[in-house]
Amino acid sequence: MNIAGFLVNALLFPGGLFAILLGLFLTGLDRKIYARLQRRVGPPIYQPCIDIVKLSQKEMVIPKTANYTAFRLAPLLGFAGMLAATAVIPVAGIYSGLYQSGDLLVVLYLLSAPALALVIGASASGSPYSSIGLSREISIMLAYEVPLLLVFFTIAMRVGMATGGTAIFSLSSIVNFQLSHGSLLFDLTLLPVFVAFLICIPGTLGVVPFDIPEAETEITEGPLLEYSGMGLAMFKLTGGLKMLVLAALTVTLFFPVGLGDFWLVNLVWFIFKCILVMFFTTTLIRAMQARMRIDQAYKFYLLVPTALALVSLVLTATSFRVG
Repeated sequence: MNIAGFLVNALLFPGGLFAILLGLFLTGLDRKIYARLQRRVGPPIYQPCIDIVKLSQKEMVIPKTANYTAFRLAPLLGFAGMLAATAVIPVAGIYSGLYQSGDLLVVLYLLSAPALALVIGASASGSPYSSIGLSREISIMLAYEVPLLLVFFTIAMRVGMATGGTAIFSLSSIVNFQLSHGSLLFDLTLLPVFVAFLICIPGTLGVVPFDIPEAETEITEGPLLEYSGMGLAMFKLTGGLKMLVLAALTVTLFFPVGLGDFWLVNLVWFIFKCILVMFFTTTLIRAMQARMRIDQAYKFYLLVPTALALVSLVLTATSFRVG
């Protein structure tokens, strides 16, 4: 890939500006549908864009007790990680991704960037509420990282063994395999791992019932309590990008097949699938469930999605050994 193509993909499409706008659109649509499910009118879909513009025009107040450098750089860390992730994930029929091998592991590391940014920002703020949110964020991150790792490894092993080799961690290879052999969503051995991944999404996003680190009614936004202005805007942008990354990753790993060869049709189809993933893993769950306690969330992730991922891992290994 030439330098010009790299810059366009990373900064304009499908990463960069396009990813930011699509992430804000998904956030606004999520809020709108959530309000409708509660029989409220809700904000307009473009409300997140208004919020970002308004926050960016305000002063970023830094507490006297805060570590100045870490407090200011933390929002940039999470934002940069998610922006990089949007450029890595391929879109069938449109974009093949930046890397050809190992990018599934790269995405796994990048998914940790927003949580690490919250941890750094909270520890640098000097607020006791942020400290509580910090401990909760670390706990729940350790819990959902285990099933996430198992999900990625199971898919990599399934594709690798099906092609006569070892585990394949290339997202483009995983997409190409499904274009030739059908979506992994319809592979019964991977059905438990699909459910496990869907369960991991709300915890990774930090939304109800797993919004424990930022619980407004308990610790008044926790790690974000002391943030304002552009710093808070960056965290909001990161949240929208993370929602897009997780939805796009779900589509890429389980049902990436497009509709023909026309890129615009494939793009609309991809966005529609991302909206479906967002609705069933975020919006609907928020409307149905109350917030868990941190101990409940921790045990839940170490038991339910981990067990489901292990079932798929064993089924995958056994089926190919028997065959």
